Amino acid sequence: MTIIALMRASDSAEETAESAQDPGLALVRDHTVYSCVMGSRAFGLATEDSDTDVRGVYVAPTPLYWRFDKPPTHVTGPRDEQFSWEIERFCALALRANPNLLECLHSPLVEHVDPVGDELLDLRDAFLSRQAESTFRGYADQQLHKLEADIRAQGRPRWKHAMHLLRLLISCRDLLRTGRLSIDVGEHRDALLAVKRGERTWDEVRGWMRRLHEETDAAVASTPLPASPDRARVEDFLIRVRGLTAAPRRPRPTPLRFPPPAPQ
Repeated sequence: MTIIALMRASDSAEETAESAQDPGLALVRDHTVYSCVMGSRAFGLATEDSDTDVRGVYVAPTPLYWRFDKPPTHVTGPRDEQFSWEIERFCALALRANPNLLECLHSPLVEHVDPVGDELLDLRDAFLSRQAESTFRGYADQQLHKLEADIRAQGRPRWKHAMHLLRLLISCRDLLRTGRLSIDVGEHRDALLAVKRGERTWDEVRGWMRRLHEETDAAVASTPLPASPDRARVEDFLIRVRGLTAAPRRPRPTPLRFPPPAPQ
């Protein structure tokens, strides 16, 4: 049993959506295939005041796409700090090497997973490619510009954001070196938390960033990652999910039985 188990947990797609007060939240409640804890807790950087950020993936049953009003591509809630993507949107963003979504697939803190979610996790390597260099670094550059704007406006950066920028660069470097994505900071925890507490100067932080960029440049030349993600493998998975959630769960009609033709 794999994907087909998805439809055994809920009513038919149309009945579920029509009866729910909030269709988006109903999709998260009834059709989540994978959810995990992200943020500082997943990165190994949690402190006493850390939030619990939950990220998830749900499968909107195929009949909902036959309407003019399509199901949402993402849903916020129902819990605080909870955000979920519809599986097709999730896969599309992950194929573009979106750092947030790639990291979701590698969280050590899995909250819920069903057979479809297991198959999605089995596809983790299909999403990884050298494209991660540009997306991870691009996101880091955006955050650096914001930190520099903070310094100009307030005289200091937001140290928590500086910590997470460094964490992202470490993750990018190690991904390119090994071909595997690990989001727990491990041995870097103490040094990163010192940055968060403002115990390092901005010059020290910028120096660390420069070293990480240099190490990433060196890793690119010999990375085991493929040039592109395995789009065909992911697409095959999506087609199977859509196909197996296409038929409403109603009693099957009795098959018609025609008499055999009379002998000539």
